[in-house]
Amino acid sequence: MTDSTPTVARQSASRPLRKRRGEYAKSAATREAILDAALEVFAHSGYRKGSLRDVASRVGMSEAGLLHHFKTKSALLQAVLDHRDEQSRGYVDFDQEDGVEALRGLVALAAHSASTPGVVELFCTVSAEATSPDHPAHDYFIRRYAYVRDNAAAAFERVAAAGRLLPGVDPMRAAVATIALMDGLQVQWLLDPTSTDMAEALAEFFGGMIAGFDMGALERRLDALGSDVAAPGGADDAPAGVDEVVA
Repeated sequence: MTDSTPTVARQSASRPLRKRRGEYAKSAATREAILDAALEVFAHSGYRKGSLRDVASRVGMSEAGLLHHFKTKSALLQAVLDHRDEQSRGYVDFDQEDGVEALRGLVALAAHSASTPGVVELFCTVSAEATSPDHPAHDYFIRRYAYVRDNAAAAFERVAAAGRLLPGVDPMRAAVATIALMDGLQVQWLLDPTSTDMAEALAEFFGGMIAGFDMGALERRLDALGSDVAAPGGADDAPAGVDEVVA
């Protein structure tokens, strides 16, 4: 007769493992819900006026329960911003050799932003607050703007090396202007979603500096990224109304 003890031991050991996996999945889902709620609160009220109590109430937990997942309010804000950046990486690849394609990624991101008004409002609200040196996101936005500015300038330099940047265009100044345009378009779009097509305006801006900037290639890229991304000039790039932007 064979000894069944090893089998029983393995079965007993596997139960806590399955339990831990289930607890981890539940904890991850809770963190995701908290991040979504925090995005809404910080976008609507700003970081300073938005409270942890408001965030906790949106996910049906106590403030103490929220602090179990995020130890401080500033840690929660940092997690929300990191989550936003992680979602953006699928649209912009500054490491690729083709500078034009890297800049097309910024247009793709602008198109995607039209489907995420809460994220756009969060960025506009918190970045304005973060100009104050004592704001917890102050250093984050300094680093982020430097990263985008330097990498966009490098992309324009690769475009110039390929002979496609029009004469008189300076890569760094073009990068600075690109960021200024994107930020300004977001504010205009939040105030009146029907006033502008963010992706179309950015694509036209690039078309004025880059020879043969192909909108067809851009639309094919947007199609490949998924149905949640509206092509420039499309009817699906704006929410139904301002109420949805600040909900």
